[in-house]
Amino acid sequence: MPLVISALASGLLFGLGLIISEMVNPAKVLAFLDIFGDWDPSLAFVMGGAVVVSALGYVVARRRGAPLLAPRLEIPTRRDVDPRLIGGAALFGVGLGLAGFCPGPALTALVFGPWQVFAFVSAMIAGMALFRVIPDEWPQVTFRRDASGVDG
Repeated sequence: MPLVISALASGLLFGLGLIISEMVNPAKVLAFLDIFGDWDPSLAFVMGGAVVVSALGYVVARRRGAPLLAPRLEIPTRRDVDPRLIGGAALFGVGLGLAGFCPGPALTALVFGPWQVFAFVSAMIAGMALFRVIPDEWPQVTFRRDASGVDG
């Protein structure tokens, strides 16, 4: 039960932060992305704050060695770049640039209810379902740096 309460509190805090920072407003996000037009740099401060908090969280987690509400600390170790990562990042960027939403703010914006949010979330869920049916055996091309630092 403490894990559920912690997750709920974290989600509510995250959602509140998205609302306060106006990341649930696609016009604000698109204005941030419009660096050659009427650029609004305010979301850079939101992202900077998120990076600082996340970095501090990792420092605290590594020092503790074990989380409070889980049996072990799980920090991703995978560092290779593969086509699925590139494709996912590109798809994320296209969705963000076209709609002005990414998953967290879109789910938070469902509370406000414009039809565009429901369309975005529906497409997002369809994409997640599609990912589940793509076989893991699809050809994988990885890009790694050799000892000289050259990609190959």
